[in-house]
Amino acid sequence: MSSLPLLSHATPERIIAWRAGCPVTLRQFMAEVRQLAARFPAGGHLLNMCGDRYRFSVGLAAAILTGKVSLLPSTHTPGVVRQIKVFAPDVFCLTDSDSCTVDLPQSRYPAMAAVDRDDAFSIPEIDVAQRIAVVFTSGSTGTPQPHVKTWGGLVRSVQAEASCLGLLPNSPCIIVGTVPAQHMYGFESTVLMAWSNGYAFCSDQPFYPADICKALAAVPAPRVLVSSPAHLRTLLDAELELPEVSLVVSATAPLSIRIAQDIEALCRAPLMEIYGSTETGLIATRRPTQTAEWQLLSGIKLAVKGEGVQACGGHVETWTTLNDVIEPVAEGKFLLHGRIADLVNIAGKRHSLASLNHLLNTIPGVVDGAFYMPDDTDHDRIARLAACVVAPGLDAARLLTALREHIDPVFLPRPLLFVDALPRNGTGKLPREALQALVKAQSARASG
Repeated sequence: MSSLPLLSHATPERIIAWRAGCPVTLRQFMAEVRQLAARFPAGGHLLNMCGDRYRFSVGLAAAILTGKVSLLPSTHTPGVVRQIKVFAPDVFCLTDSDSCTVDLPQSRYPAMAAVDRDDAFSIPEIDVAQRIAVVFTSGSTGTPQPHVKTWGGLVRSVQAEASCLGLLPNSPCIIVGTVPAQHMYGFESTVLMAWSNGYAFCSDQPFYPADICKALAAVPAPRVLVSSPAHLRTLLDAELELPEVSLVVSATAPLSIRIAQDIEALCRAPLMEIYGSTETGLIATRRPTQTAEWQLLSGIKLAVKGEGVQACGGHVETWTTLNDVIEPVAEGKFLLHGRIADLVNIAGKRHSLASLNHLLNTIPGVVDGAFYMPDDTDHDRIARLAACVVAPGLDAARLLTALREHIDPVFLPRPLLFVDALPRNGTGKLPREALQALVKAQSARASG
């Protein structure tokens, strides 16, 4: 049996987390993991809904020690919870909220006993083949789909991630994440990357710009900010002074060069983007201010299969089809042109919704926006895209004029709906069902 340690911190007194401005040592963490593991009910599956990243991490480790599989959907809507109950009838919910209403048997995160320094200390070894988690896709293109993750694959992924980001093992790095730990990106980049490389992480999940600044200020340098385009754009708009940051990491959607340059200027630090998926985890990185090309992680290869591209190697154990339009350009490098599922064909012309969204969000005055292609298009008529946009200082005529500079008229949105905000989830992604509901509601209001 091959195994890898649960944690890679060098000593029991090494700091693994910062919580409410106070450090948490590896010794304290492991003691709390064992206390929680002893309280777990029966059942082989756990829905970890802890909003506090440290408590989530303790819950994840306790599940691993007891052989339970953590189920990690990116949202916890009633519909998703019903799907989870069908997927795993024995699932129970771990929560640190007094107002959790999820329709599952609940286990409340307990108050922890004080740590005795005289207690025996050890870091458990975990079988590399152990099923650690089932991560669900975000549902941005349809129904969330489950993907099993093993301990060995996850460790290889986050160790490769740290190397690509230029972070040395067991360096005094503290990760501050604005994205939830339940999403594959946050799961890998704010929790597991800290576990398997000897770093510390901040327990907070700040959302608003002032809260991001507060979370950064609450931990010592060097700080790594792990975020998303939606959070970073909001941070830019706030024009606040940030504490010193050594590195900014972004994922879930590519950034425009202009936004990337502005973020690097604001943070006075390099910005690195991550490309990956729920199916594969992280497989490539780039610094968008320096290049449009993505660099594959060491050991990962791409292969063109028909009209698609597959990836394998490194922590990606089997050939996996990528859901994006990818153009290999050199050994280990590629260009990204959007998602396969979001390609639209109107009057014989094709375009990617991701590309259209990118163009929309680069227009000065646009705070946020997204195109939408209805499902129930009449095939006897030319399909029409809709778009929802947050742009307080613009009107429809000016916005459409700006779009005409970049896209064919057949892709201009009809209707163009101005809204106060888009219903993005915690990682900044926009589930298709939520966008569909918004379009229908706004269209009905406009026609009524």
